[in-house]
Amino acid sequence: MQKIAVIAGSFDPFTVGHLDIVRRASSLFDELWVLLAVNASKKYLFDETARIEMVRAAVASIPNVKVDCYDGLTVDFMKRVGAKFLVRGIRGAADVDYEQTVAWNNRLLYPECETLFLSSVPEHLMVSSSVVRELLKSGIARDEEGLGLLAKYVPESIVPMIVKK
Repeated sequence: MQKIAVIAGSFDPFTVGHLDIVRRASSLFDELWVLLAVNASKKYLFDETARIEMVRAAVASIPNVKVDCYDGLTVDFMKRVGAKFLVRGIRGAADVDYEQTVAWNNRLLYPECETLFLSSVPEHLMVSSSVVRELLKSGIARDEEGLGLLAKYVPESIVPMIVKK
């Protein structure tokens, strides 16, 4: 039986921290879905199409990773693709508290769902999509030095896509 997992997020934008968790999780499972979760009440910097393109570009070299978009419950998507595992990246104690509550609720909705927490590597502890959005709003991507800084936060393959926005 294949081990199938899902890692879900808004990925607005996809960061080097996300990519690290995807790479590490992909080595644990036969198939890993990166699920772009859609939340109608959330305001995104990048539209759904741009976010999907960025994620696909970032994970293109990982053969057992698939990318999709879903606007329902993550556990419903998991049932649809036969996934029993949900992978979540953890940067610190606040993430653990939040993610444990989500894992508990997911387990109630889908008893077969097992949530696995992967700790962030130290160099990515302060990397977040929120930080990237703030850097972009500040105009950081206007010169070569700024692009170099941006590449510390997002995969190099998607820097041009982000700058284009």
